Amino acid sequence: MSNRSLRRLVLGLATAAGLLGAGAAGAVTSPILVVEVDSGKVVYSQGATDPWFPASITKLMTTYVALDLVRQGKVSLDSLITISPAAAAEPPSKMGFRPGTQLTLDNALKIIMVKSANDVAWAIGENLGGSVEGFAALMNETAARIGMRESRWTNPNGLPDARQWTSARDMAVLGRALIRDFPDNRALFSISAIQFGKSIMANHNGLLGRYAGADGMKTGFICSGGFNVVASATRNGRRLITVIMGQPSARERDLKASDLFDYGFAQSAGWTAPTLDSLPASSIAEPPDLRPYICDKRKPLPIDEGPGPIASQAGSENASILAAAAPVGSALAFATLNNGSLKGRALPPRAPLQPILVWIGRDPAEGAIALNEQAEAEKAEKAAKIAEVRKTKLDAANAKREAAKLAKSDAKGKSESKSKATAHGKGAVPASASAYAPVETTPVIAGAAKSSKAETAKKPAAKPAAKAAAKPAPKASEKPAAKAEAKPGAKPVKSAAKGTSTKAAAEE
Repeated sequence: MSNRSLRRLVLGLATAAGLLGAGAAGAVTSPILVVEVDSGKVVYSQGATDPWFPASITKLMTTYVALDLVRQGKVSLDSLITISPAAAAEPPSKMGFRPGTQLTLDNALKIIMVKSANDVAWAIGENLGGSVEGFAALMNETAARIGMRESRWTNPNGLPDARQWTSARDMAVLGRALIRDFPDNRALFSISAIQFGKSIMANHNGLLGRYAGADGMKTGFICSGGFNVVASATRNGRRLITVIMGQPSARERDLKASDLFDYGFAQSAGWTAPTLDSLPASSIAEPPDLRPYICDKRKPLPIDEGPGPIASQAGSENASILAAAAPVGSALAFATLNNGSLKGRALPPRAPLQPILVWIGRDPAEGAIALNEQAEAEKAEKAAKIAEVRKTKLDAANAKREAAKLAKSDAKGKSESKSKATAHGKGAVPASASAYAPVETTPVIAGAAKSSKAETAKKPAAKPAAKAAAKPAPKASEKPAAKAEAKPGAKPVKSAAKGTSTKAAAEE
């Protein structure tokens, strides 16, 4: 053994021992299996019969049942599949077809293998099985017939269902059966992309176009089951199937699969190698739920890596959590040291896509007409929605304007009422009041002579007289006369001047 290999082995053992020492209670065994397609011999296995949530690798089972019905002559690849309202309501990944849309079974199978469309898979189940429940019964019958032991199927698309699970062993059995029983349809599992209208959709399998010799099959992901893959690859005429489940990301799934293929192609399954049928049953009663580890709300949801290169990321917490909890040994050491985050593995960018055309309807011409009709209908719906939104906004603006007018009118009425009330309360002028001076009431003194109305009226006239009397007389000729007349008239003049001063103060 070279120093490099020894160092990697020691690193793997140390890491595994550290994971076990940290507590096996929190560790989950990630199912892994590498098997020869022709012989069915196992090259490497780990938790191969443990129950697991399959996610979209379920669609391999859906495809086998559909192709088996075609082989029996009950349907054909040209049979039309109709999208029901229930199918159209399935969550993504999906094509988004409208209820009533029809497409051939051939195109439907290509779509679920590449796009992994849940709405189309649901429609396949409804149309071929009479109902989803009827198709699930066909899935279970077929699974038992081809040798799948741990699988339980309830739906054709793999969306979360606590009653639906499988195992790495069963998926390897299914992969071998698809390759063996339907050789004319092998290309179905290696399509790099499909083209629908102007849209090009790449296959979710990150090994296609990246790993030399990769030629299928299907990926899957749900939070409860993690990232799963059933992959096949051929090198020097030898074909292997690798099944990996429960990975924390598409990156680690693809990197670990490439490592496992490298390991498998470097090994030869001898006479003593176990077969799929001889793998022991699992002691685990039900699948683990990986949602807390895979879809942690504090982190963004994991996604596919896209067409660029794939490189490992060191320090993956989820990779540690999902590491093997089996006794330390060579198999565990291999699985650990081949983890992408430890080995530093990288995959090149994906090769250019070669999309396959798919359509709705019976043929591309009919599909083009249907697409145009749908486009026009969508355009009309969009225009109607825009018009409705505009009308709603206009109605709201008019209502707001009317409300503002009403509020303004109410405010004006209240202001006028208040002004009138103020005028009646404070500004009213008595009818007997003079326009020039307020009415004064002179108290009557007992024993004094009452003034006549004529005298009262003459009082204002005294002011000019007082003014005239107050004018100074010529000093030279009228001085003695002024002195003589001043004594009796001084007092009245003084009184008049006082009255004049009081009136001036009131006017200011």
